[in-house]
Amino acid sequence: MQTRLSPAHPDAGKLSFAELDDRIRERAFKLYERRGYTDGHALDDWLEAKAEVLGVTKAVELKSKKAAA
Repeated sequence: MQTRLSPAHPDAGKLSFAELDDRIRERAFKLYERRGYTDGHALDDWLEAKAEVLGVTKAVELKSKKAAA
């Protein structure tokens, strides 16, 4: 029997490592696809996908917009 965490629990809604890895892999493939399946950018795709999935990219974009204002 699997129990669910209460929404108030600090670990509620957190992704497991496997789920996080899957999301990064799927996003990296989308980036590879968008570039027309050109080889040689696997690490760039992975790092960009990881930043997007973890929300790092969004935070940087928001900071630059605030600085420009």
